[in-house]
Amino acid sequence: MGVSIGVLGPVLAWDGEGGQVALKGPRHRAVLARLVVARRRVVPVTRLVEDLWDEPPPDAVGAVRTFVAVLRRAVEPERPPRATPRLLVTEGPGYALRPERDAVDAWRFEHAVTAAAGLAPAQAAERLDRAIGWWRGPAYADFAGDPWARTERARLAELRLRAVEARAQALLALGRAAEAAAGLDAHVAEHPWRENAWGLLARALYRDGRQGDALAVLRRARALLAGRLGVEPGPALRRLEEDILAQAGHLGPGGGAEEVWARAAAAYDRTVAVGARARLESTVGLLRDLAVTGGPGLLAAREHRVAAALAAEETGDAELTARVIGAYDVPAVWTRVDDPAQAARVVAAAERTLAALPDDGHDSARARLLATIAVETRGTPPTPEGAPPSRGRTAALRAERLARGLDDPALLAFALDGLFMQTCHRTGLATERDAIGAELVGLATRHGLVTYEVLGHLIRCQARSALADFSAADRHADAATALARRNELPLVDVFTRWYRAMRLAASGTAPAAEAAAAYRYAAAALDGAGMPGLERGLLPLALLSLRVRDGQPADAGEASGTDWGPYRPWALPLVLLAGHREEAARAALRALPDPPGDLLTEAMWCLAARAAVTLGDTEVLARARAALAPAAGELAGAGSGLLALGPVTAYLDEIDAALDVPSGR
Repeated sequence: MGVSIGVLGPVLAWDGEGGQVALKGPRHRAVLARLVVARRRVVPVTRLVEDLWDEPPPDAVGAVRTFVAVLRRAVEPERPPRATPRLLVTEGPGYALRPERDAVDAWRFEHAVTAAAGLAPAQAAERLDRAIGWWRGPAYADFAGDPWARTERARLAELRLRAVEARAQALLALGRAAEAAAGLDAHVAEHPWRENAWGLLARALYRDGRQGDALAVLRRARALLAGRLGVEPGPALRRLEEDILAQAGHLGPGGGAEEVWARAAAAYDRTVAVGARARLESTVGLLRDLAVTGGPGLLAAREHRVAAALAAEETGDAELTARVIGAYDVPAVWTRVDDPAQAARVVAAAERTLAALPDDGHDSARARLLATIAVETRGTPPTPEGAPPSRGRTAALRAERLARGLDDPALLAFALDGLFMQTCHRTGLATERDAIGAELVGLATRHGLVTYEVLGHLIRCQARSALADFSAADRHADAATALARRNELPLVDVFTRWYRAMRLAASGTAPAAEAAAAYRYAAAALDGAGMPGLERGLLPLALLSLRVRDGQPADAGEASGTDWGPYRPWALPLVLLAGHREEAARAALRALPDPPGDLLTEAMWCLAARAAVTLGDTEVLARARAALAPAAGELAGAGSGLLALGPVTAYLDEIDAALDVPSGR
């Protein structure tokens, strides 16, 4: 659509050729800025009125609609009359701005800073330098006093400060100490409370051969911190001063983690020949570490993982290929793949490699390939009663059996993860998943497998939630959070935030509005997390679950425009019913497939059952009853750790009453 929006300074917009777009008055810019703050989510008209005026005029709603109409003409000048807007859209009770990520300078800046964390120092310095240059003044400068902008302004300001310090750190790693010191001097003068910046400046001066200046900087930091904030410098600055006085070796060139990384990477490139097979195996190890960083790191790891597997296959060495594919043992907790096409390519490569391995020996490689297949085929439809296990479950059981016969704790943990991914072949298996989680925690704790220890706690948090044992679930969520903070595992926060929101909703003590706000807060953690298989449709599904649990109809305004992601077939009948479109709802229900075998299977069947009860669809009621009966002792959806629709028994009772049969669970 060619329009870009700037909020890193006064709020502006530019057309595709770089010309400034006329945004008219301050309230037009305020509407645009407020929608940017919402990050592609809908802002109700009533909220816009509250945010734009302290005392709204009588026709405030009409004024907002006029502002939006004017903005649409400005940012979508080539849209034909009466054509559906694509950038500034109307959804339900309000409006949403839907630009591409790179079209908003603040979003582009945030992405650049996150991506720089996974780059080599030279690339990180270049990217951060460019990103810092996008700032034209304080973020949302026109709206410094508006409460709706306050939190986002503060967040972006903090992110900019971190970017400046990360750039300085990258320059230090490159040996450009004088350049780092020059940029940091003004930085600490403007932000004297940032101890990390003082430490970086002192380190840069020391590396530049200015030991006296480095010590003077630390004395200045102490005086400012004590004088302005009444606090002494923290232990890191105190240790740095002692190290500078002692001329500690790690402070010189080549010291510190960044320098070690840069030097080691350069040595590897010089020493290991281009095209050497060792590079493939080393690459997968890096990708595994990159994946747990989340965001762009996770997306990049998935993409390059497929390329590494295919490159290994091209060598014709089945054993090497097995090691390359099986080395990517990144713990998985969500039972739906993020990129089905990529997963299918990995599974196909793993199955080809299995067939190519010699019949004798290679049990470890075989187990890793089978565990890979089990993990990457998760979310397949449940198997009918009496049918043979799916290929994913068959692979999981074989991997577990092989792993238990080998003295390799990491391999057993990987196989248990694959087994966990295949425990959704029917409903009501929370107890089985809890046992897997317990074994993982014990195994990982004994052998120092931190990421699998976190996985075990998350699995147990989900399983205990399904069994309504929230005190135990809380303990496991807290344990996962503590481990993640100590070991820099940011993706864990996504799941624990959602768990806290679900916990609040399931308690039944919080008002629906408070629970909905908690879900929206949790949804913010998904933005940029690199998990589209989890992100798409989850927030509207969580909000719908609150209404269904409380016996309320769906929001009729969600019939169009809402991205339900993979959950659309099960939400649609209820949404259509809320809009009094009974025949359309009946047709949607009649076409309803069985939900995939994942942690939300019970929840999907409960949504279907509620719609079928309203419509009197006995066929769907019978299907739902047969599927839900094994889960009679669980909370619907809580096994996901994300949402809860109440006890499964309540839905079974509704089904029995609608079918006019005695309850016989």
